[in-house]
Amino acid sequence: MGRMDLGRRTITGWLALAALLALATLGAGGGWQRTSAEDDRRAVAISVGGVHACAVLDSGEITCWGKNDRGQTEASSERFSAVSAGRHHTCALRETGTVTCWGSNWDGQADAPSGRFSAVSIGGNHSCALREAGTVECWGNNEGGQIEVPTGRFSAISAGDWHVCGLREAGTAECWGHNDDGQTDAPPGHFRAVSAGLWHSCGLRETGAIECWGYNIYHEADAPAGRFSAVSAGQHHTCGLRETGTVECWGDNSHGQPDAPPGRFSAVSAGDVHTCGLRETGTVTCWGDNDRGQADAPPGRFSAVSAGREHTCGLRETGAAKCWGRNDYGQADAPPGRFNAVSAGGVHSCGLRETGSVECWGLNSSGQTDAPPGRFSAVSAGGIHSCGLRETGSVECWGADWGGRTDAPTERFSTVSASEWLTCGLRDTGAIECWGDNDYSQTDAPPGHFSAVSAGDPHSCGLRETGAVECWGWSGGGQANAPAGRFSAVSAGVPHSCGLRETGAIECWGYSFEGQPQPPAGRYTALSVGSHHICALREDGTIACWMIDNRAVDVPDWLREPTLGTPATGSGGLLAHGAEAPRTGIAAFGAVMLSLLVLALLRRSRRRS
Repeated sequence: MGRMDLGRRTITGWLALAALLALATLGAGGGWQRTSAEDDRRAVAISVGGVHACAVLDSGEITCWGKNDRGQTEASSERFSAVSAGRHHTCALRETGTVTCWGSNWDGQADAPSGRFSAVSIGGNHSCALREAGTVECWGNNEGGQIEVPTGRFSAISAGDWHVCGLREAGTAECWGHNDDGQTDAPPGHFRAVSAGLWHSCGLRETGAIECWGYNIYHEADAPAGRFSAVSAGQHHTCGLRETGTVECWGDNSHGQPDAPPGRFSAVSAGDVHTCGLRETGTVTCWGDNDRGQADAPPGRFSAVSAGREHTCGLRETGAAKCWGRNDYGQADAPPGRFNAVSAGGVHSCGLRETGSVECWGLNSSGQTDAPPGRFSAVSAGGIHSCGLRETGSVECWGADWGGRTDAPTERFSTVSASEWLTCGLRDTGAIECWGDNDYSQTDAPPGHFSAVSAGDPHSCGLRETGAVECWGWSGGGQANAPAGRFSAVSAGVPHSCGLRETGAIECWGYSFEGQPQPPAGRYTALSVGSHHICALREDGTIACWMIDNRAVDVPDWLREPTLGTPATGSGGLLAHGAEAPRTGIAAFGAVMLSLLVLALLRRSRRRS
């Protein structure tokens, strides 16, 4: 196995873990406030990184938005002429010609050299800049030789994740660094622009045609015919700016990143799993990275909502069930007919018919959709198991029984809540009893009386009769540290929890909530915490959902096209806007990452034993 093969496996593994950890972020910060001074500012350049984006304004200032776990959005108040956003760091070219960088610096990628430059471009963990004399200088990670710049003069530079491409003064393209997929094998001939992506590269011919080379499993190198004025290569997708001003993208469409909106643009920048375009008006529009569309709540009125792992289900006022989001196992294909309740689980869903019978749909790998016959009064879909509350008060569960999560006690309950690894029930007496996985004491419910319970993973929360919320189990990110005050409902996620205040406001706590999106404005009557998203039912019966963690498509209100309204195009119509709070630091982030990884490995090992 070559070094790049190992790198891919590592990246793939961490991306998968990152997807799991996306459960962990929702914000309580304030919203973007448009001011009269901001009304007059427009963007003149834009750059999209991994999970953040930056724009240079006509005032020379830089504004950034998106994930800020490494300080990558914290631009200084100086005047700049260009900016380049990478995976976890950002570099900008001052009007004086010097380069400054901020954000992650574990490989020295933010240690910009002194002197004057005319352009800057940063990759994954390295940075490059074009000297005024035409030479290129790179710094940071050099695993594949990406900072070992060839001699000679260049007129343009573009840094990818693990390789770099430059445009010679004569118009030929030259690339260096990792070349496992031919991403540095630039074809002969003349170009007028070049762009390096993750494992592929693209060049703009003098004729206006785009030609790409390298990795092409997602067809990111299959450029369409026609004339373009600019090209931008992302992770597994590519975008080009037509001479007419429209944007056309191709390649991986797992997050809608190639789904360019209509209208005219003056620039486009493709990131990892999202894209941003600069309108001719100077406003910015971004699209992509809504994971599975689970935050794209449909219009209309609902009476209930349930957020699952990567999909969501709502109950219409008519009794019809409507689901959206990930649907590779049919978990969003709600059957027709009327229901009294609906519950979205891992990759399956269950509904309670008006007749009292339970019907489930989606993945059935462990029998989790094989609902037993008979009448129930409530149902809850977990990860790979489901539970129903009989009209007699007994709980019956079906599906995978790892850890005893389907071994319901025989006494009477008034409600039941199933999560990935455990189940909790509220007894008629007001006491909570939980069963299933108990590695972190998440089934050790405290004594006393409660009015509601929510099983998370690996913690649980209960609502006291006094309105106070009490949580127990793993609290590596503070998810079991419920705030004081009175609530009317509570929902436990993985490393986070949310409660509905008696005032109708939503408050969340747990891992990395500082600086994450807050719920859209308004009063709510119910909420449900999913894996990558949160949904809540407004007082008017509409549903608001918002993504957590990645806000790179969440353009500030004052910089967004006025006709688009508040929602960020393509990002999930109800993605909220949060202001950044001070960072908690890389060490804290790493500790939570490591603890979650150890938790996952321990469970995996136990299941195999």
